[in-house]
Amino acid sequence: MKKAGRPIIPRKTIYRLSIYLRCLARLRENKIGTVSSEALAKAAGVKPTQLRKDLAYFGTFGTRGLGYDVNELSVKISDELGTTSLQPVILVGVGNLGLALLSYRGFEKEGFEIIAAFDAAPKRKRDKQLKQPLLGMDALPDFIREHGVKMAILSVPAAVAQAVANQLIEAGIAGILNFSPSVLAVPEDVMVNNVNLAIELENLSYFIQG
Repeated sequence: MKKAGRPIIPRKTIYRLSIYLRCLARLRENKIGTVSSEALAKAAGVKPTQLRKDLAYFGTFGTRGLGYDVNELSVKISDELGTTSLQPVILVGVGNLGLALLSYRGFEKEGFEIIAAFDAAPKRKRDKQLKQPLLGMDALPDFIREHGVKMAILSVPAAVAQAVANQLIEAGIAGILNFSPSVLAVPEDVMVNNVNLAIELENLSYFIQG
C-alpha cells in the first residue's frame, strides 16, 4: 500500500531506506551532524547513485559540498517508514519462537511496540513472564479494532497459519510479518513479509560449500 498523494516506492527501496536509517542512527550516536552521499552509501553497502535515486522518491536532500543533514534525513526517512512514533503491533502464536520475540527489547528502539499477544491456549504455563497481556483468540478481532492495530507478527504452526491470517485481515490487519513456514494467500492491499529461517540457512549452506 502507499500513502495518499505519495509515489509508489519499490519494495527493495523501502528495504534500503531501513538500512540507511540504521546507518544514520549510528552517525547520530557518534554526534556526526552531516554525511556525504558517498560515505552514507558506503556504510549502507550500496552505490552513491543508488542512494541518491532512493532518496529522490521523497524530495531533494543534501547540499552540494556539505552532504546530508543527519537529523533531517533521519526524520524524513522515519516519517516515510511510519516509525516517527511507536507503532502498535500484536503477536499471534506464543510458542518458543513467539516467547523469544516477545522478550526482545529492540523493537521499541526501532519504532515498534508489541502491545499484546494471542494464542489458542493462553492459560498454558510458559517458561517466561510476559510484560504484554496474553489473550485468547476469541479476543483478537475486538482488540485489533479497539486499538487501531495494523501490523501483526505471525508465529503459529503452518497448519493454522492461513486461517489465522484470514482472521487478522478480516479484523483490519494490513501488514503481517510471517514466521510460519507457510505461504499465505492474502488480498493485494495486504503486505506479507516472510521470515523462513530454514530457507535462509539453506542459502548460507550453498555459499559456504567448498
